Amino acid sequence: MTDFTLHTLETTPAGSKAILEGAVAQMGTIPSLYAVMAESPEILTAYTQLHQAFTGTSFDAEELTVVWQTINVEHECHFCVPAHTAIANSMNVDPALTEALRNSTAMPTAKLQALHDLTLILVRQRGNATDEQLEAFYAAGYTTKQVLEIILGISQKVISNYVNHVAKTPVDDMFKPFAWTKA
Repeated sequence: MTDFTLHTLETTPAGSKAILEGAVAQMGTIPSLYAVMAESPEILTAYTQLHQAFTGTSFDAEELTVVWQTINVEHECHFCVPAHTAIANSMNVDPALTEALRNSTAMPTAKLQALHDLTLILVRQRGNATDEQLEAFYAAGYTTKQVLEIILGISQKVISNYVNHVAKTPVDDMFKPFAWTKA
């Protein structure tokens, strides 16, 4: 079996170097996910651009967390669940919401539950939501724009979750306090 390389600033392909340097400047380190993705500057670029685009959507910090963690838990991503727990903490998301997502229990509000439900539907049914499922989402106060934004979040998480599965990305020390396995 061939192992995936955890690139450093010294070993990274030229096309990935600026993104890794940015990660070091922002976080003080290169997250293992970025270190793995650096092998392909194209996937690292796509992932970071999707992340930036998704964080710029109409969703607030709680809603971003609901979409990310719903997908991470559904995909059973050993790396992204702890990483997004740390991210949620840094965004001051209520820890009760984060724990509900990590443990697949009810959301604290009907609106967040509707977001969680539609995100799961779109992942599980590969985008094939029924009119009734969409209407339930709209009745909670969301719009067609937000359906599209969920799909953007799914595209970001498919990249990271799938990379972490095939590469068996090691969980960074900064995320280890939030380690997770599916209940």
